[in-house]
Amino acid sequence: MRIDHSRKRRVSIVAAARQALIAGSVASVLSTAALALAGRRQNRSAAAPINAVSHWYWGDEALHRQGASARHTLAGYLTHHGASVFWAGAYALAAMDRPALRTPVGIAWGGLATSALACFVDFRLTPERLTPGFEHRLSRPALAGVYAAFAIGLALGAAVAQAREPRERTLRDASARRRRAARRA
Repeated sequence: MRIDHSRKRRVSIVAAARQALIAGSVASVLSTAALALAGRRQNRSAAAPINAVSHWYWGDEALHRQGASARHTLAGYLTHHGASVFWAGAYALAAMDRPALRTPVGIAWGGLATSALACFVDFRLTPERLTPGFEHRLSRPALAGVYAAFAIGLALGAAVAQAREPRERTLRDASARRRRAARRA
């Protein structure tokens, strides 16, 4: 029996993309909730730190916007969501061929490490215009809470995505067996 490695790799990449979308979405929602809570507490505006994310497009105006608006809040959330999916994709690709990163402990450490890497890149390697922006509206402890929420979201989302994978693989395998049986008949 010949193993088709290119097909196996393609299935793995599809699974990694699915994990990136799920984990990135969960991480985005949880970290956005943390942003909103910290914004309400520190700026009397849940939208202010989310608005600030859109400063890469709208400039300093976004850093000072208090209220929710489609222009700033929606652009800020969509930017944050896209970045969350990107970082979840980086983790999913790193974990793809590493079984240790697919255990519950590995997933937790992976979420934490990915969040720490995102924080380092966001504030040490990224040009000012492309930083998250919410650092202008929140204290350092609040930023730590946002990145902690992001790590938890990455881990929860990865766990959910990986829990779905065996069931989907079983269904795919059953479908493939039926197709092979139909060809033989």
